[in-house]
Amino acid sequence: MSRIHITREHSLGLAGARKLAFRWAEVARQHLAMKCLYEEGEDADLLHFDRPGAHGRLRVTASQFVLDAKLGLLLGAFRHRIQTEIVNNLDLLLAHEDPHAAFDEAVARRAARRSASPGEA
Repeated sequence: MSRIHITREHSLGLAGARKLAFRWAEVARQHLAMKCLYEEGEDADLLHFDRPGAHGRLRVTASQFVLDAKLGLLLGAFRHRIQTEIVNNLDLLLAHEDPHAAFDEAVARRAARRSASPGEA
């Protein structure tokens, strides 16, 4: 089983980070067929996610996102690509002046590409 561990610092505060993580969970449910369970805590939140071939958790604090995921055999073959894409996307979001708006824009762009190319998944 392949593992992914990513830690990223942010300056969103817990409320802002919670909002971004909760929005990611909504999109993951809709577009990635993930089961997501979001647990709010006083100092940190946990987002548990699960789908065939992948499961893990995202720890959300006032200053960090910490992702720990396990990939099954099939997805494990693509671990490096998956990890690189997560890191690049998260870094782009966190560098943006408004990460929440940037996330929604990225989701809209991806949906537009999918509808323009119905044969691609």
